[in-house]
Amino acid sequence: MKEKVEAALNQIRPLLQSDGGDVELVDVIDGVVKVKLKGACSG
Repeated sequence: MKEKVEAALNQIRPLLQSDGGDVELVDVIDGVVKVKLKGACSG
């Protein structure tokens, strides 16, 4: 499950990074995905 979530995040990560942000996978427990949002988007 973690691998699938990480693959999905890898698809959107370039868009977030181009706007000054990022996302980090923290954990996946019982189908609940925890992420850490980083940076500051410009808009």
